[in-house]
Amino acid sequence: MRTFNNSAAVLLSCSLFLAAGKADAGAEGGTMECLVEPYLKVAVSSAVPGVLEEVKVDRGSRVTKGQVLASLVSGVERALYESAKAKTAFAQRKVERTREMYRKQMISIGEKDELETQWELLKLEEREAEERLKQRTMLSPCDGVVVKRMNSPGEFVQEKPILDLVQLNPLKVEVVVPVRLYGKIKVGMTGMVEWEAPIGGTYPATVKIVDAVVDAASGTIGVRLELPNPNLKLPAGTKCSIRFPGL
Repeated sequence: MRTFNNSAAVLLSCSLFLAAGKADAGAEGGTMECLVEPYLKVAVSSAVPGVLEEVKVDRGSRVTKGQVLASLVSGVERALYESAKAKTAFAQRKVERTREMYRKQMISIGEKDELETQWELLKLEEREAEERLKQRTMLSPCDGVVVKRMNSPGEFVQEKPILDLVQLNPLKVEVVVPVRLYGKIKVGMTGMVEWEAPIGGTYPATVKIVDAVVDAASGTIGVRLELPNPNLKLPAGTKCSIRFPGL
């Protein structure tokens, strides 16, 4: 009876070992859950406080990098910039006349140097005035989509965001994989990202980041991939599944 019990225990242990091996192999070679996120999330705010004069976009608007999104009332700043430009132009004309007079030995080098220095200082003042004016216009930092608009013309704004943007091309795909895949998944590899209905389809993504630190509690590492999305066909904020061919 004891021999029979020992044999049964051995058979049971072997069965459990084989089953565990199959489960591990299936996890390595199968699909894993992943999450699709925007490549960038940007809260657009004003560099300086002021009253909104215009907001050119709304929720759902597609924008391009460098596009004007909103602007503050800037009459004073614009007048100061135009004044600085006029002073700089006048100083330039004086310098040009002075150089001609110096060539004819009608003035000293000290007088010439003084006027040229004044011109350089006025150019710096003009540049400062221009930068102050630029601060009152908010430009898009990326190609993307407006997902939220918080303010309207006439409202006073400070450091709080006016608009929220997301960049959806490319998309980020985040996946947590077992530590046994460490060293097998490498930067530059291709993973196949798959959506269920109603989105559907399978799309290739490229591994960009493999975390170097293992989460000891779960025995996993994080992997990030980039998925091209030129027509913005694929949505962010969705779950997906991913597999790595060859693993």
